[in-house]
Amino acid sequence: MYVNKLVPRLLCAMTMVTGMAHAADYPTRPIRFVAAFGAGGTVDVVARLFAQRLSANFGQQMVVDNRPGAGGNLSAEIVAKAARDGYTIYICAPSLVVNVALYSKVPYDPLRDFAPVTLLASSNNVLVAYPGFAAKSVKEVIALAKARPGQVVYGTSGSGTSGHLLMEMLRTQAGIDMMHVPYKAIGQTTADLISGQISLWFPTIGGTLPHIQSGRMRALAVSGAKRSPALPDTPTVAEAALPGYEASTWYPILTPAGVAKDIIARLNMEFLKVLRLPDTQERLSAIGVESIGTTPEQLAAHLRSELPKWAKVVKASGARAD
Repeated sequence: MYVNKLVPRLLCAMTMVTGMAHAADYPTRPIRFVAAFGAGGTVDVVARLFAQRLSANFGQQMVVDNRPGAGGNLSAEIVAKAARDGYTIYICAPSLVVNVALYSKVPYDPLRDFAPVTLLASSNNVLVAYPGFAAKSVKEVIALAKARPGQVVYGTSGSGTSGHLLMEMLRTQAGIDMMHVPYKAIGQTTADLISGQISLWFPTIGGTLPHIQSGRMRALAVSGAKRSPALPDTPTVAEAALPGYEASTWYPILTPAGVAKDIIARLNMEFLKVLRLPDTQERLSAIGVESIGTTPEQLAAHLRSELPKWAKVVKASGARAD
């Protein structure tokens, strides 16, 4: 009887010791850093910045794995089903919680299937236009869309992405009708806006800033409550035409649910260490990204609060992605 009771206790103790040893040695091999969207966008730029620095800190390669598709659902499913060993890390955007309302069914639960690490940063989106587009301001876009219902074409890098929802917010608040063209990747959206195949897009600032600076895209407005330091001469949507309009894109770091808490703590510490470096701050600021840096618990609370917020936006816009 005594032996039977002792064995489970010994097994439990051995498991704890093994887990602690594993966490102490972590990482012992390359880490897969899944980025929710394709090359060139802010998620990708931020992922590569941190992967480079963390590879040096860990002494192991952190490999960025871009997995665009289905508005972020593809990458989320990959991470949700990955091994719970700390060797798959995820960077995404609000689509993680938005898609729950936007799609009738998603292949993951944003709260149950992921372990929060930190809310890394946030950024404004910027409403950009093809340089040859007739409208030169948000007011002119609204006027043109009212004069030609359903004829003004805007693109996104996928249904459910921040660019899609922010344009739907604009469309709803302005009372206009426009045509939505969802692409599978940021590069496709970029190419078609520059060539004039679509007229408008609402991406994050980071990936589009070089195109704005070169004149291949025209910045009309930013989405946040205040102007972006990266585009100080570009008004907010609220300033330009729609008082009360405000939204931003945020970037969480997560792992699959079930990763050991001490590994989560190590990841949180390492990400925040890199985030606080002056060089990192400068690089992020240059692409219009503001650093945040939270505890895992604060990120968990943020995700819980964002679910009903975006469900309300999706419902009001009438947007569906099925």
